Amino acid sequence: MKFYIETFGCQMNEHDSEKMSHLLRINGFTPTKEVKDADLVIVNTCSIREKAEQKFYSLLGRFKKLKDKKGIILGVTGCIAQQEKEALKERLPFIDFALGPSGIHTVIDAVTSSRDGRFFYNFSENGCVAPLFLRPEPARGSIKAYVTIMKGCNNFCSYCIVPYVRGREASRESGDILEEIENLARKGIKEVILLGQNVNSYNKGRDDLSFPALLEEINEIHGIERIRFVTSHPKDLSDELIGCFGMLDKLCEQIHLPFQSGSDRILELMNRGYTVSEYMDKIDRLRSACSDIAITADCIVGFPGEDEQAFKETVELVKNVELDGIFSFAYSKRKNTAAANLDGEVPKDVALKRLQHLQGIQKAITLKKNQAAEGRVFDVLVEGRSKNSKDELTGRTRHNRIVNFRGDTDMIGKIVNVKVIRGYANSLKGEIA
Repeated sequence: MKFYIETFGCQMNEHDSEKMSHLLRINGFTPTKEVKDADLVIVNTCSIREKAEQKFYSLLGRFKKLKDKKGIILGVTGCIAQQEKEALKERLPFIDFALGPSGIHTVIDAVTSSRDGRFFYNFSENGCVAPLFLRPEPARGSIKAYVTIMKGCNNFCSYCIVPYVRGREASRESGDILEEIENLARKGIKEVILLGQNVNSYNKGRDDLSFPALLEEINEIHGIERIRFVTSHPKDLSDELIGCFGMLDKLCEQIHLPFQSGSDRILELMNRGYTVSEYMDKIDRLRSACSDIAITADCIVGFPGEDEQAFKETVELVKNVELDGIFSFAYSKRKNTAAANLDGEVPKDVALKRLQHLQGIQKAITLKKNQAAEGRVFDVLVEGRSKNSKDELTGRTRHNRIVNFRGDTDMIGKIVNVKVIRGYANSLKGEIA
């Protein structure tokens, strides 16, 4: 039986899809890259923004035609499944099963029930749930791997649906995490990306390793050459964690630290728990600890109550901080969140105009930073052939910048020295040093 998984959303969703794929493969299912060849189709969903939800429902309409034609088993997993629960079956009566993020470990039971004509669902929410402990085998030739260290979030930012679809924070024991990473290293993995909605809260209130202490332990694992993590919340970014940059040789000089708005008034409405000056102070301390650190962030434009002054303050923050990159979005109202009930809705055309303006400013900053890399030599972990040219390889610097360059395929999986000869808006062009 062949299966196909379509994934929407963040790295957590990507890793959840890897886990389901692992369970299916060890139970005799065969993956396929073509949905038309599949007997089982799973759509792993994201509901963080309205656009992702709209794409999902549009895709399900197309997959229904495939189900009507071939009789495939069709399942929905992830955040939309958790958000809608049983109502999803009412809206999409043709689906065969629905699993929330904490229920993906039951995917085999779901398929078995579907074969028998019974609708299956699992919307488990609380505790250190089974999916945290699933360890998918890395694909042959893989050099990077995700490792989930915790799930859920306790922050309840007013715009965010994560606490409602992924539940409260729960952390894995450090020993279990270290054992998984040691096993990945034995299988050739050179870079691990630690995942959690707020990794800074790892093991908060528990008698186990703190997040900085966990990083120190991973730093000692033979075979692992790079460590990254996502995502950090500014209010929980400790001096101890900041000190890890520049101290741990395998921890990459890169952090994702969302600021969301440059207005204190909007940050308070968002329930973010910090001020602009506190965020700027964290940036200063990160750069003091590691002068060459690359910092990226998230930003929401058009949040309820955002007037021209508040947006101007956001623009000023972006200009002053000069981050390496920003993932910016127009505010998207999500049901069950506190922000959905706020007054001061910003017209969509105004929000999109502000977003375009902000993205133009950041694009210029990113280009300037990439051009500043010209002439420098970087350690690049070679990931494979470039998507842009079959004659080039591609890899990433420790700062997580993409570099394309000519080289032999035997370099794939290795760290090589590459001199940057051209900086572009989204990548670097290089040559072997």
